[in-house]
Amino acid sequence: MESQKKIGLYFGTFNPIHVGHLAIANYMVEFSDLDEVWLIVTPHNPHKTKNTLLDDTQRLSMVRIALEDYPKLKASNAEFELNQPNYTVDTLVHLEEKHPDLSFCLIMGEDNLKNFHKWKNHEVILDRYAIYVYPRISEGPIKTRFKNHSKIHKVDAPIMEISSTFIRNSIKTGKDIRPMLPHSVWTYIDEMSFYK
Repeated sequence: MESQKKIGLYFGTFNPIHVGHLAIANYMVEFSDLDEVWLIVTPHNPHKTKNTLLDDTQRLSMVRIALEDYPKLKASNAEFELNQPNYTVDTLVHLEEKHPDLSFCLIMGEDNLKNFHKWKNHEVILDRYAIYVYPRISEGPIKTRFKNHSKIHKVDAPIMEISSTFIRNSIKTGKDIRPMLPHSVWTYIDEMSFYK
């Protein structure tokens, strides 16, 4: 029996997706035992003001465009069909039901691991799924029980300190930030006049 394909789930609003996201996702799939990485575009929380968040489908389009040349990276709208507000644990269950032949794990930044104990059903997640953690510059300690946990794998990806907020603000003020975005995404943002 062949072993199940291992899929890493990388969640984000990707507003917009930038080279930092791409570098991390690609590093995860090339330098760990993951077979694919799915970038899960999180829908806007209906209870929050939308302000700078582009429409869900437009953000998904940008992720799809960015990943066209990366066969091991896939864009996913799995959370679009779930009730809001949605929790990661529900997404994992939903994906498992939909793809019983695949094995899923979570990808998160070190900053998220520091707050992981506050997540809904985090014990259930840790019990059932591996977590792949990439480094981030962030304040505060990691909880001791997460430090040498058998399900938590630290992946020595490059530290990417580019933020979507910085990119949106830079576009708004007319700065040239093309090197920070996949070329196809920059072209799309420019043509659609997003974030101006």
